Amino acid sequence: MEHHRYVIAVHGGAGAIASDPADASPYHRALKAALAAGTELLEHGAAALDAVEAAVVLLEDGPLFNAGRGAVYTADARHELDAAVMRGQDLAAGAVACVQGVRNPVALARSVMQSSGHVLMVGAGARCFAQQMGLAIEPDAWFHTDERLAELRRAQGRQVPSAAPAPLLAQGTQGTQGTVGAVALDVSGHLAAAVSTGGLTNKRPGRAGDSAVIGAGIYANDLSCAVVATGTGEHFIRCAAAHDIHARMLYRGQAMQEAAADVVFGELQRMGGVGGVIAVDAHGAVSMPFNSAGMYRGLQRQGEAAWTAIFPEDYSGM
Repeated sequence: MEHHRYVIAVHGGAGAIASDPADASPYHRALKAALAAGTELLEHGAAALDAVEAAVVLLEDGPLFNAGRGAVYTADARHELDAAVMRGQDLAAGAVACVQGVRNPVALARSVMQSSGHVLMVGAGARCFAQQMGLAIEPDAWFHTDERLAELRRAQGRQVPSAAPAPLLAQGTQGTQGTVGAVALDVSGHLAAAVSTGGLTNKRPGRAGDSAVIGAGIYANDLSCAVVATGTGEHFIRCAAAHDIHARMLYRGQAMQEAAADVVFGELQRMGGVGGVIAVDAHGAVSMPFNSAGMYRGLQRQGEAAWTAIFPEDYSGM
């Protein structure tokens, strides 16, 4: 069996991000901890899917990012969570949407993939399945942070008339837009992706974003790449962003870096979409394009130190 040099990349969301370096240090630590969780598994020969799930679980459990604990609030001041996983070797995938109370939606998404016979489960049915799988269920208070509740109140204070489309009610919100996610290539040459989110601040109850849609906010195929997205989910859904990167590579012959940039700065931006993606290809190349003010992101390759960044000027060769 051919041995590959493993690599894992993570992100913690894109959007309007504070520029004070002192404010950024907890985010860098959290991203490095997520990378370490995935790298520990990859170092011992674990599958890429195990590594990306471990990285995302750690980000869900921390209060800094818009996923799990610390997720944003819906318009009725609840938390509705989306997540998905995908394995590049066989295109197996699992996703959940509008789930309440499940501590780690990414773990539930993997259970959907492995144990349900389905790809996508939503709402109360998904929560019931989580209980059947023995996954942790937490009270509403576990997901709360004062900062996210304040974001909701500010968004509702600016709210446009209720006849307007729901996404317009949330786009003015400060802070990160979207998700946490991870992509990886393991030593066996297989790719995987995982993503989790609380969605948009002040979203209508029942709204699901791109993170729960295979091919929009997540895609993985050993023939091309593994991709996860972050940003204004409706736009990523409408242009099937993650699958489009794969398709450009497979059918047009584009390199991953070119394909990812074309999607983020081309179709997505023309539609008014804001955000970015992280992607790794079958050869271990990594791309992290974004058209927002910043994107929390990190990278670790086998035998190298972890690297994290927030702003465009932080970019280095990958």
